[in-house]
Amino acid sequence: MRKLELKFLNGEGKIITYTLDNPIEPADPETIKEAMDTILQENAFYSSGGDLTEIHSARIVERFVEDIAL
Repeated sequence: MRKLELKFLNGEGKIITYTLDNPIEPADPETIKEAMDTILQENAFYSSGGDLTEIHSARIVERFVEDIAL
């Protein structure tokens, strides 16, 4: 499963990650940045380390899990 990770810095300077399942692909960097800017402007998410203060990065992550039969 692929996920979109949106990473922000909070008031303590720590990276806070919000994850969205099954992002629309191909990813549009401009749209993602606009969404992240809106999240900051609206103060849409809470962080225990204070308000989100700036965009850090965004990335798509894919995780493969293979069970081992014992």
